[in-house]
Amino acid sequence: MEKRCNRGGPISTEPRINDRIRVPEVRLVGPSGEQVGIVPLAKALELAQEYDLDLVEVAATARPPVCKLMDYGKFKYESAMKAREARKNQAHTVIKEMKLRPKIDPHDYDTKKGHVVRFLKQGDKVKITIMFRGREQSRPELGFRLLQRLADDVQELGFVESSAKQDGRNMIMVLGPHKKKTEAMAEARAIADARKAERQGRTPGSIAEDAEDDVEDDEALDVIEDTEGDEAVEAPAAEVEQPAETAQDA
Repeated sequence: MEKRCNRGGPISTEPRINDRIRVPEVRLVGPSGEQVGIVPLAKALELAQEYDLDLVEVAATARPPVCKLMDYGKFKYESAMKAREARKNQAHTVIKEMKLRPKIDPHDYDTKKGHVVRFLKQGDKVKITIMFRGREQSRPELGFRLLQRLADDVQELGFVESSAKQDGRNMIMVLGPHKKKTEAMAEARAIADARKAERQGRTPGSIAEDAEDDVEDDEALDVIEDTEGDEAVEAPAAEVEQPAETAQDA
């Protein structure tokens, strides 16, 4: 015989309210936080109707369960707004990766350095990897000099967090930003807001000028676009390291 597995529906994380509460009595808290005491469920529902509020179970594991008189719709809205604000202030420090060759072309070096500058401005760490091939492995000083040159070129934006060291066929160095991720996010948001206010306060320009402003705003908001979302998840403002993201060799 085929065995049937009834896993049921999804588990609700919302508290029980009003008629969904199935206990004989509750410990009731008034709308202003005052302690009413232990009352029968029918009496609690009667008081909720009298105040034109909801009876919300706030501590289901207590004996008896603790319920509070409140406007549940307003409570949910305020909680969602607080959670969304917390997400805006949450910062994720990302480790980017940039790969170079010991005998890199000057134009390619400038391009790679530009990426490193952008990452450091966004408050992210950058892992620089020098890849040796063939006979290049017998000349590690080439990679060391290249890493030292890059560190000197970006010293105004970042510092050497982990000195250059050999790792098999590669040589690795980690650069850390002088700015924290939260500071970079605040700066980018301020720049975007200032440009938006300037664009709204002036007379409409040409299509080309407006398009150029839109591109600048997108660049300014690069550091905050991943931390703002519609999902209301409460999280403390903290810096969290994430796995490395690799920018492929040009």
